[in-house]
Amino acid sequence: MNLSDIQVRKSKAESKAYKLSDGGGMYLEVMPNGSKYWRLKYRFDGKEKKLALGVYPDVSLALARERRQDARSLLAKGVDPSENKKAVKAAKFEKSENSFEVVAREWLSSHMANKAASHREKVIRRFENYIFPWLGSKPIADITAPQVLDTIKRIERLGILETAHRALQTCGQVFRYGVQTGRALRDVTVDLKGALPPSRTEHMASFTEPNDVAELLRAIEGFKGTITVQCALRLAPLVFVRPSELRMAKWADIDLETGEWRYLVSKTKTDHLVPLPRQAIEILKEIHGFSGHREYVFTGGHSPLRPMSESAINAALKRMGYDTKTQITGHGFRAMARTILHERLNIDPHIIEHQLAHKVPDTLGAAYNRTKFIEQRKSMMQVWANYLDNLKVSTQSFSSKQVLLKI
Repeated sequence: MNLSDIQVRKSKAESKAYKLSDGGGMYLEVMPNGSKYWRLKYRFDGKEKKLALGVYPDVSLALARERRQDARSLLAKGVDPSENKKAVKAAKFEKSENSFEVVAREWLSSHMANKAASHREKVIRRFENYIFPWLGSKPIADITAPQVLDTIKRIERLGILETAHRALQTCGQVFRYGVQTGRALRDVTVDLKGALPPSRTEHMASFTEPNDVAELLRAIEGFKGTITVQCALRLAPLVFVRPSELRMAKWADIDLETGEWRYLVSKTKTDHLVPLPRQAIEILKEIHGFSGHREYVFTGGHSPLRPMSESAINAALKRMGYDTKTQITGHGFRAMARTILHERLNIDPHIIEHQLAHKVPDTLGAAYNRTKFIEQRKSMMQVWANYLDNLKVSTQSFSSKQVLLKI
């Protein structure tokens, strides 16, 4: 039975909070202190949720019913009213619930839920810096392809073409989300294909020639720095994980007895297993006496409770005289391993890609599995470590002979 204005007005506080139902999931909650709150109970994705509709008498019965209808309209489109309300609030100033910024923030909330925090922040910052100031307040259904292009061209004129391409791509994802939730008619970015010049893919600087690799390995062996950076530098080419995963390595994830390192991949949020070759285990045992009682393997220089600095590896490479833009970078050890393992050691690319934790489906469509090819990967990791050891020694010996001949 629906409420009347008189019932709402005359409802009195009691010793405990109680509810007066108005139907359709909406009710008035009367608190012991006399405050009266409009609430809407609803279900979304099989879960029961509540939405605050306002405080009586600021929000009248009629206005509360309007807000209930608005919420139910969103539900009919597959949009969670609570998430929509949060997105509107995050937009910082009053906008339509169908504005590009509100829809984009909803998409970010759902699509980015399982992404790395650093990636989420990067995408949000891109929207806030380059998209929202020009498109944020416009109803998403009213935005045209030329308006999007004008916004994207502003980014291109800043000289950051790759960012322009990425911004256009994510705008397209927001428009498609808008179509799916009934607030946009189509993805207008499809009309902008070819509107931007192609971006040049910049690969991480890396060495793939044996002589260059040998010189680098010898430079690492001779590096004079903290034991933390020394060990991290020596371990990096052996395990070729992402720099963020190396610096965040935790002792709890490493089993020196079985020679295994298990962790969650930062980029794909999948479980990963790194078989540790004998040489890697020796390095880890060396640093265990220094940080084994801590959480992180490679502790920070300013605080042992935090991991090593993001810039530590690249800074060390620079100190050794290497240009991290054109020669070698911390991430370049991955390209080094991928290229040499396949081209010189004849390792199956599928095995290499699995060890790199890349999501490459096999012929049956199965995605990455941390234990797939595990025996072959164990063998590969030891072969790789032995190759680096032999390369370092044999090339050094060869260089010494050359020097003697010159003398």
